[in-house]
Amino acid sequence: MAKGEGAEQYAAASLLPTKPISQDGIKIAKQRDNSGRLSMCSKLCYAIGGAPYQITGSALGFFLQIYLLDVAQLDPFYASIILFVGRAWDAVTDPTVGFLVSRSRWTQCGRMMPWILISTPFAVLTYFLIWYVPPVEQGKVLWYLVFYCLFQSLQTCFHVPYSALTMFISMDQKERDSATAYRMTVEVLGSVVGTAIQGQIVGGAIAPCLPGDLDVLDKGNSTLLGSDFNITHVSLDETKQAYLIASAVICTMYVLCAAVLFLGVREQEECGRLKTEPMSFFEGVRMVMGYGPYVKLVMGFLFTSLAFMLLEGNFALFITYTLGFRNDFQNILLVIMLSGTLSIPFWQWFLIQFGKKTAVYIGITWAVPFMILIVCIESSLIVAYVVSVAAGVSVAAAFLLPWSMLPDVVDDFKVKNPESSGHEAIFYSFYVFFTKFASGISLGISTLSLDFAGYVTRGCSQPDAVNLTLKVLVSPAPVVLIFLGLFIFKTYPIDEERRQGNRKLLQEMRESDQDSETESTELGSVV
Repeated sequence: MAKGEGAEQYAAASLLPTKPISQDGIKIAKQRDNSGRLSMCSKLCYAIGGAPYQITGSALGFFLQIYLLDVAQLDPFYASIILFVGRAWDAVTDPTVGFLVSRSRWTQCGRMMPWILISTPFAVLTYFLIWYVPPVEQGKVLWYLVFYCLFQSLQTCFHVPYSALTMFISMDQKERDSATAYRMTVEVLGSVVGTAIQGQIVGGAIAPCLPGDLDVLDKGNSTLLGSDFNITHVSLDETKQAYLIASAVICTMYVLCAAVLFLGVREQEECGRLKTEPMSFFEGVRMVMGYGPYVKLVMGFLFTSLAFMLLEGNFALFITYTLGFRNDFQNILLVIMLSGTLSIPFWQWFLIQFGKKTAVYIGITWAVPFMILIVCIESSLIVAYVVSVAAGVSVAAAFLLPWSMLPDVVDDFKVKNPESSGHEAIFYSFYVFFTKFASGISLGISTLSLDFAGYVTRGCSQPDAVNLTLKVLVSPAPVVLIFLGLFIFKTYPIDEERRQGNRKLLQEMRESDQDSETESTELGSVV
């Protein structure tokens, strides 16, 4: 144990004649103390580097499904395959890339930065090609499958090193925490920006719907068809061009954010040196999956995340067809993200005041009554906006709480396994793996369900079976998943008392390690 080692070193040092530390030694110590401080500019540059992941993620999450169905005009079955395989592939690449990054060698620009720098241009190119409709009809499915998987892989090569970069920008834990707070704020804003850019540009060029037999019978039903039945002045080619323009704007922002990160942040080589031999990939899997509190936390958030992913992936279709607000769906999505952004500080205050488990129960269930409300009353634009605001408040809690509670599990593991080190990235990468895999499942199942229900590509309205399926996907299914997740949280063992106890124990361990290092330095000076 660290305490025993420190005591032995102290005893050994006491047997030797003491000698004051030189002034040069004091100066060196002061330089090391100050080396971990980060300027506000460095923190902002680091935080801006997290924006590309959220900007592209929100654009893909809200719009890719409706794009594949109504603009690329793919069969819902093939669209479901693309969405599921892409997400599943993305999930697999996270632990793989994390394993490779952990074994990267130090270069002149650091260990993490080369991954970020090299992956950026290729990620931008593949993202742009996702939103391009190829002229070949037979090769569309392969086109989107290949470029969607390639982008997810390249995005992982950017985001995994970026997440790990927190450990290499400073040796001061307080500075790392402060930089992380900046990052979370910018990432939430990035989600708003991605939704706003994609929604506003695409919303101005809505693809014309194709009236069918259902629409001819229901021309007088404004609730079913909405106010957009007569919108035919925008061609499908113009809609395709709008998606390309939106993707070009997002690609430009991606490159600018990566450039700010590369130019404004410097890795510290001392932070990047491994003090112990890194564990193998399969040892990491066995360690992570064998730790009870981590498994319960991940499984709980797996179900709640799946609920909000179902809502996110199908809400645009639900607003467009079931509610009939084809012209307003991009504004409603923007309201959700703005509400979530403004709610982050509230939930941060709430979890400090009342505890994280209480915040989970209140924050996640907050959206349930509104999910039920929107499918039980007649179509109303005002109600849709009210539900969007309420959903954004709950989305903020679902976004913040996992990243707030994961460090508690890591701390708990450190207390239980003080001899183990270098495991933080494994815990984080496997959490991302499970959430991305859940996202793939949700998108695949929902799109496949629409296919079975008889979804009409670019239809001005949909059959009753499709509208019923959309209602199930945005209300009953998410509600059931939320309650399953909360039931698992009942068994999560790390409450506030245990969390505070772990904090004190870790503080004592750190102080013991610092004493050991100080005594070793003094012993070396004496010799």
